[in-house]
This record gives sequence, structure tokens and C-alpha cells, in this order.
Amino acid sequence: MCLGIPMQVVECNGYVAHCQGRGGFRQLDLALVGEQLAGTWLLAFLDAAREVIDAETAARINAALDGLEAVMAGETDISRHFADLIDRTPELPPHLRGNPT
Repeated sequence: MCLGIPMQVVECNGYVAHCQGRGGFRQLDLALVGEQLAGTWLLAFLDAAREVIDAETAARINAALDGLEAVMAGETDISRHFADLIDRTPELPPHLRGNPT
């Protein structure tokens, strides 16, 4: 399994960016997303940026990753890490929804 990690661009030099995120600083390959401005949030997989995301999405992903760490540490109440899912009915993404009949 591969998890996407939100990283924020600190400095960009062509198709390589110096980014900061969980676990510190990393250099990301930008070949799939193009050159990016400092401050841009990226979703990174194996040191490659795969998607440009907004700050809200980065915060939600980081909260979910915090929840995974909490479970691994033995916590049983992880609801605070998934506040965006509490009190709402889960929905499938549009590409997984069937055609209405």
C-alpha cells in the first residue's frame, strides 16, 4: 500500500521542488504536476508529486494520517482525527456511483 503525503513547496527549481511536510523536508519530482510556486500543497508518493491540492485537503489528509498513527499507538477513540466524517452519511465518489435508473 502506498500513502500520499501532503507536502508544501518551499522552493522550486524547474521540475524539482524542496518541500516540507510530515517528517521534515524532501525533494520532490514535479514531472507529473509541472513547476509550482512556493506555498503550493502537493500530494506526494515516493518522492514524486502526483497532484496539486489545496490547504484544506492537505489538513484533512494530515488529520487522517494522525488517526492512523493514533490507532497504531493503541488509541481507540480516533473521532477527533476524522471530524469531516462525523455526523454525515458517507458518499461514494462520482466515478463509483451507478447511473440512476
